[in-house]
Amino acid sequence: MNILIDADGCPVVDLTLQIAKQFSVPVIILCDVSHQIEREGAQTLVFDKGADSVDFALVNRVKPGDVVVTQDCGLASMCLAKCARVLNQNGLEYTADNIDALMLRRYENKKLLRAGKHPKGSLKRTKEQDAKFADTLEKILNYNH
Repeated sequence: MNILIDADGCPVVDLTLQIAKQFSVPVIILCDVSHQIEREGAQTLVFDKGADSVDFALVNRVKPGDVVVTQDCGLASMCLAKCARVLNQNGLEYTADNIDALMLRRYENKKLLRAGKHPKGSLKRTKEQDAKFADTLEKILNYNH
């Protein structure tokens, strides 16, 4: 089992590494040349900048039983199809039961953006979000060990 992090805009890289170390699970950080993230204790793979280049690289590497951290529900959907466990930076685990609704919400948000209606930006990250993420990741790793 590996933990693969879609590192573009991921605020929980360090927290993921900290938890992975407790479980002795290897971490692979995937990013593009404009978002290079190097961390001790993780392997970093860097890809050309381009639409979805990191996403496709991650999907090509993920194996059943791996854990993926991403805020991209399209990528999450592809990883679920490969039998990975997938969670976002706020501790929400993507599942077969919720992915369709999340994809629909993404579609609706993109429609709003094309119509010139911009949703409010995200709020500052909270300790509660970090705690929920840590709790979900630990539960997944405990289950898989």
